[in-house]
Amino acid sequence: MEVRSIYKYARISPFKVREVTREIQGLPVSAALDLLAFTPKKAAFLIGKTLKSAIANAENNANLKPDGLVVKEAVVGEGPTLKRIMARARGSASGILKRTSHIRIVLSDEIPIKTREARKAKREQEKKAAKKQTKVDASENAPKLTDKKSAAPKQGAKTKK
Repeated sequence: MEVRSIYKYARISPFKVREVTREIQGLPVSAALDLLAFTPKKAAFLIGKTLKSAIANAENNANLKPDGLVVKEAVVGEGPTLKRIMARARGSASGILKRTSHIRIVLSDEIPIKTREARKAKREQEKKAAKKQTKVDASENAPKLTDKKSAAPKQGAKTKK
């Protein structure tokens, strides 16, 4: 089941928020919260708020346990831009764009949680399978030398340059 939470009109540029949301996608909820707690950015605080809201939605509305939840997607969209004017030299003015963003976080319990131990076990299993495959290939494709003269290169042969 999927649960979502949206933080609209956050007063931060979407470019700055996307940098942090890319880090938490695909992580278990507990790991994502830890990562956000130790990220020294304003965006991390805002995303943390949204993630906690999504967890609360999962617990209260969908009766899901937060232990089995994974961040399925964390998407940042662009909100409306506030246009302001700053006075410049000689009576002119220049524009300032104050960007806003919409942060959407979707949690799911259908995605299997990937832990370090599971990834390590999978890598070791692949290594063993690769070793077995190379041993089989080596025994099948072993060169059978019957004539020693044809196998050895000629010594003392001159080559033209």
